[in-house]
Amino acid sequence: MSTHTVAIDVEPALRDVERRVRRAIMDLIPDAEPHRWLYRLVRAYPSRPGKALRPALCLATCRAFGGSDAECFPVAVAIEMMHNAFLVHDDIADASLRRRGRPTLSAEHGLELALNAGDALAVFANQVLRRHTRGLDQHLGDRILDEFDTMALRTLEGQATELGWRRDNLVRLTPEDYLDLIMHKTCWYTTIHPLRTGALIGSHGRADLRPMVRFGFHLGAAFQIRDDLLNLIGDESLYGKEINGDLYEGKRTLMLIHLMGRARGADAAAVQRYLLMERDARTDAVVEEIRGLMDRYDSIGFATEYARGIAGVALHAFDEAFAAAPAGPDVAFVRGLVPYMLGRWS
Repeated sequence: MSTHTVAIDVEPALRDVERRVRRAIMDLIPDAEPHRWLYRLVRAYPSRPGKALRPALCLATCRAFGGSDAECFPVAVAIEMMHNAFLVHDDIADASLRRRGRPTLSAEHGLELALNAGDALAVFANQVLRRHTRGLDQHLGDRILDEFDTMALRTLEGQATELGWRRDNLVRLTPEDYLDLIMHKTCWYTTIHPLRTGALIGSHGRADLRPMVRFGFHLGAAFQIRDDLLNLIGDESLYGKEINGDLYEGKRTLMLIHLMGRARGADAAAVQRYLLMERDARTDAVVEEIRGLMDRYDSIGFATEYARGIAGVALHAFDEAFAAAPAGPDVAFVRGLVPYMLGRWS
């Protein structure tokens, strides 16, 4: 396959998939009792427009390897439902206040009901997936289920690592530690799993899935670094989450890790005090001080250049991962996601 693909605007394709998947999810969630305490909450996040990156990546990869939407669409829906389940649980763990421009479930309805709704979304995701795989060749169906289970476990491992870093106040962290974290917490379920599952279904099990790990890791890392940057420099009305939320939480982003390694003297002491604080003690003034130090030590510039380097590797990895796929709009869409990750503002 030629490495030179036609440039493509990925936004229209993402919007189309988002509408289709959102409509499918809303049709799948029962309009039943207890509506007030469960199903209304289960519908909340899926009803809010998102990026639909994961299902779009799965569908495009499936088509690129010779499959059809009919073969892959239920799996793409299950991936998006599990994503929404993870978001609910993430917001609880991080004490986040906003998601997709509106209050989080935990902020609006309390931890208990939000946690239950997140569990329900995960149950529905598994239901959709297992109903679909019953109609497939058993070996292929079993491989799809194994991929889904692996994705979920890798994500939980990453979440545990991130929470453990914060609970135990780890400070001797490197960019390599950050990449290992997001390989599990972000990349596996955001990019690696949709890529591998799409290629698996599209090729009816014949595609070599191993190159998808390298490409998916670098694509997902570019996505996560950009997301972390947007938490500091984004427009809240576009970003949909509270600006500087990661700083209030003490989340070990690439920028904070860079600052921890570079700050000296009184600045280093200020960072250490900040890290030792509980979330409620991190006032606006404290957060603004740390944010100012990130500017002083060029932590944002460092992360921006780091993301560009990661994206460059992603383009090389893409050529290997899609070597067996004929050139076409779906291949161009997947490749177009690399620069899109670096330029997005929401």
